Amino acid sequence: MSEQLLPITAQDVRDAASRIEGAVIRTPTNHSRTLSEITGADVHLKFEIFQFTAAYKERGALNRLLSLPQDTKGVIAASAGNHAQGISYHAGRLGIPATIVMPKGTPFNKVKRTEELGASVILTGANFEEATKAAYKLAEKESLTFIHPFDDPLVMAGQGTVGLEMLEDFPDLDTLVVPIGGGGLISGIATIAKTINPNIRIIGVQTEAFPAMKETIDGTSLAGSNISIAEGIAVNHPGERTRHVVRNLVDEIVTVSERQIEAAIVTIMEIEKVIVEGAGAISFGAVMQHPEVFRGQKIGMVLSGGNIDSRMLANAIMRGMARDGRLARLRITMMDQPGALAMVTDIVAKVGTNIIEMRHHREFGALSLKQTEMELVIEAKDQEHAQSLVHALEAANFKVDFAKTV
Repeated sequence: MSEQLLPITAQDVRDAASRIEGAVIRTPTNHSRTLSEITGADVHLKFEIFQFTAAYKERGALNRLLSLPQDTKGVIAASAGNHAQGISYHAGRLGIPATIVMPKGTPFNKVKRTEELGASVILTGANFEEATKAAYKLAEKESLTFIHPFDDPLVMAGQGTVGLEMLEDFPDLDTLVVPIGGGGLISGIATIAKTINPNIRIIGVQTEAFPAMKETIDGTSLAGSNISIAEGIAVNHPGERTRHVVRNLVDEIVTVSERQIEAAIVTIMEIEKVIVEGAGAISFGAVMQHPEVFRGQKIGMVLSGGNIDSRMLANAIMRGMARDGRLARLRITMMDQPGALAMVTDIVAKVGTNIIEMRHHREFGALSLKQTEMELVIEAKDQEHAQSLVHALEAANFKVDFAKTV
């Protein structure tokens, strides 16, 4: 299909780049030697987490805001977080009143940050779709301009500047891996990328929990759980305009499990020393989960956002350690006699593992009155190291039940 029949053109993206230049950060695209070694692909990361609001959403938000007439009464948007912050920040800079409607259950850090940037926040609706309906009603009632987070040509064009910059920095990339929620980011990137290099592959990525765009394009029903750590792409109904672009310009859409997204967050943190949210890590999660799709390719991927709830990040780190065998839970049965506890801790020390948590049970459990039970959470170098502790305890005649914490 010719470019003219699509909602935006490559020139729209280039115009957006000129319009927002200097008001958003031109984030770096860096080669990752270690992630390349892990995946077997030549990995290049676009660090959109370095934007002021820690997400690429500023680009489309600003491009749309700059199109408004001077007598605009105000703007309103529905967002789970990053679009909200982009609108709030740049509307504030431009002196435009902003109202943001967020679904109930939006992480507190995103609500607080949006309010700090100057917008009025309304929490309503169980999901993005319900929040959007409420925002449209309020826009009509208060004569506000509604700014859609993805299904708006100016927003799409603004997001496309991410891809333009990636290909300016690395013109020989042969595959771009892009997260999909409603489809604004991948629509903009695909439009400019396919114009610059018609042979480049565009691979979209969705969480298995919210596979709406893949279902729409492939005509399948994947029955997502609608429970995801990747809130930024937790969308049940992709845009009408964006699905049109995706259908014509995106080569393939893959889905990623929640466990793989968690693992990607932790891996990026440990190797690149940066914090990404679920939607920001999912592109790398796709490369980890589907290595056969990307092996040997020179790929660019977008770390699209870094606004993850602190508690969620802490849980992801601990669960990641458990998956790697660096954190394990042992249930040890022993005789209830002096010295038994000391013997266990002595073995732990000799093996070189570390006790994180310890519980000693006498009153609970179906044990003999002459026995007691101890539960240890230990830290080890890896699965093999943890297993060596189990062997050492069993050699000392302790009964040990060994399980990872997740």
